[in-house]
Amino acid sequence: MKDKSAISIMLIALSALLLLSGCSGPPPIRTAPVVTSVPIYRIGPGDELQIYVVDHPNLSTTVPVRPDGRISIPLVQNMQAEGETPSELSANLEKALAQYVRNPDVTVIVRSFQSTYTSEVRIVGQAVKPQAIPYRAGMTLLDAMTQVGGLTPYAAGNSAELIRKYDGKDKVYRVRLGDLLNGDIHDNALLQPGDVIIIPQKLF
Repeated sequence: MKDKSAISIMLIALSALLLLSGCSGPPPIRTAPVVTSVPIYRIGPGDELQIYVVDHPNLSTTVPVRPDGRISIPLVQNMQAEGETPSELSANLEKALAQYVRNPDVTVIVRSFQSTYTSEVRIVGQAVKPQAIPYRAGMTLLDAMTQVGGLTPYAAGNSAELIRKYDGKDKVYRVRLGDLLNGDIHDNALLQPGDVIIIPQKLF
């Protein structure tokens, strides 16, 4: 009888230990602070820009941003583009072109870009195609995982973690990617620029 009681106590203690261990570790992603704002995209080297000058097709062109962060278009040479928003660059080009064209109306469109860290979401580890992908407003975990082709057969998807900078500090959250890709959307959180998703390998 004493042996049965001892075994029962041990089982209860083990259950409590397992419960506690299940509660430890990073908090789930659903507890992360809600995104309240999205950083404005700023042009960087390697971006491809379409410059459209209304009623002046000879001045409209598509140019890459050089490694020194500058661009050149007809009549305007070596204009600083890196660090500017498309709207800011449009205004600067209008000011520069005003020396040659009356009331220039310029539109800048980023056709392709080489993202900086702060405008990317990086997925590393056991994704089919681990990579850094451009952030876009409203992007969710499921969007990102679809873009990288899902998980490899060796992925411990439910042990994945998401690292997010908040108030200047890196915060770690637990994400159950295995469940998410099997239809459980509880962890389908909105992503933020700069998020890093780490997918570990199964332990065999």
